[in-house]
Amino acid sequence: MIGQEIIDYIKRNRVSTTEVADALGKSGVIPDVLPINRGYHKVGFIKWVYAYDNSNWSLHKQIESIDEDRIVFVDSFNCEGRAIFGELVSKYLLLYRQEIAIVVNGKMRDAASLIREKWPIWCTGFTPLGCFNEKPINDIEQDLKKNAIEKYDGAIAVCDDCGVVVIPKSNITEEMLGKLEQIEFQEDIWFDRLDHYKESTYSIVCKKEYLTDDGYMSNK
Repeated sequence: MIGQEIIDYIKRNRVSTTEVADALGKSGVIPDVLPINRGYHKVGFIKWVYAYDNSNWSLHKQIESIDEDRIVFVDSFNCEGRAIFGELVSKYLLLYRQEIAIVVNGKMRDAASLIREKWPIWCTGFTPLGCFNEKPINDIEQDLKKNAIEKYDGAIAVCDDCGVVVIPKSNITEEMLGKLEQIEFQEDIWFDRLDHYKESTYSIVCKKEYLTDDGYMSNK
């Protein structure tokens, strides 16, 4: 399966979010989402879940029987800056459901605990003010849910110190794998030309003078 091949390649070569975003044409980044704890490099298929209307009731229900070995992407709608959850849900997902990582497109609470446990979690920030665990009167709009599922559920997330990049399902192709391989190849050349040939970044990145060095390129 090409999706698993892409995941394995990114994991094995520790392809960064920067490189993945480049392979996607400078796109795919989840804005303002950053790691709580440094040093992690996580990649995997996304399971999309959500909270809405200042409540995480539906979130608790959605993760009750969630598949293992996923990157859980938590969206929030109309939560007014409240934390979606904190230590309890994080422990349930990462330890008891054995998920790869958590990405929250919103805020979290229990910062001290999440930092102390060194869990692989990405979010937009912290607040002590949490969502209510009361069932909302209405669900989110069906079109909104449908669009989000189509966009995220089953896509691939790459998470590191720089943030989170999502490879859309439409880009989970042999062509994308080739682009990732090409980006890795290019990065190797760029740093080689900088470190061993002492060329300027203008010569390397803009003019790409190494491409006219036939002897050098034939050895690559």
